[in-house]
Amino acid sequence: MAVTSIPAVTYRVPKRRHPVMAFIVHQPLGALGLLVIIVMCLAAAFANLVAPYDPLTLDYAQLLAPPSWSHPLGTDSYGRDVFSRIIYGARTALAVGFLSSILGSTLGAIIGVASAYFGGRTDLVIQRIMDVLLSFPIIVLALTVVAVLGKNIILGIDINLIIAIGVPMVPKVARVVRSSALAIRELPYIDAARAAGFSHTRIIFRHIVPNVVAPYLIMLTAFVAQAILLEASLSFLGLGVTEPTPAWGLMLSGAAIDFYQSAPWMIIFPGVAISLAVFAFNLFGDSLRDWLDPKIKL
Repeated sequence: MAVTSIPAVTYRVPKRRHPVMAFIVHQPLGALGLLVIIVMCLAAAFANLVAPYDPLTLDYAQLLAPPSWSHPLGTDSYGRDVFSRIIYGARTALAVGFLSSILGSTLGAIIGVASAYFGGRTDLVIQRIMDVLLSFPIIVLALTVVAVLGKNIILGIDINLIIAIGVPMVPKVARVVRSSALAIRELPYIDAARAAGFSHTRIIFRHIVPNVVAPYLIMLTAFVAQAILLEASLSFLGLGVTEPTPAWGLMLSGAAIDFYQSAPWMIIFPGVAISLAVFAFNLFGDSLRDWLDPKIKL
């Protein structure tokens, strides 16, 4: 009896895209926002190479000069190059934005996880405190913290300003992280870890925190935009960055208000920089949320 051999069937496993390439393909708008953020970060990091002039140099022969080849975005009322001040102002905006967002998001995540894990009276007290903080408008809460703490400049950065911007973010992040941690706390492996005698610290950092990283990163990215906008608002009101430090919000105040008709570029271009930065971070944050959400991930 002849034995017929069955030809082997080979299956070709499709190659998985690199996560970055997959994000670009499925979230093109988010990739565009990320590109703008990268360009801003590079411009801020190499501002001394990108900016054609020193942002602090006064040139009284070029007062309120309109945009030209020598000054692409014009000059301000002191003859300082607006383009150079915008480039150097990106350092201030990004430094304050990232640091305050990291501070507020991290502190909020810690509070949210602790509130969800311990529950009971601890959860009740923490949530009531968060309710009190949420009852204040963000700008009012930031103004209060700045007024109480004053200024504390370290390495050219106002630490108290970062705290003032980070504090309003804490209750929002705490609420979001708490909701995710509550669902994780009820899973069987958490009960098994408790039954095995693991400490609270190990359960929190080994089993709960890794599962709330996604909402934490989403909130962190989204709040950078809010922090940049809040820093610009405080600088505009005179409670943030002070002269002569280049800052976008500061460029919109002072003499810019007096010359908004004769020299509109003093207001237009810093406003465009703020809007572009906020739009880019919001676009990237929304896309990152969709990308990390397993319910709607493609």
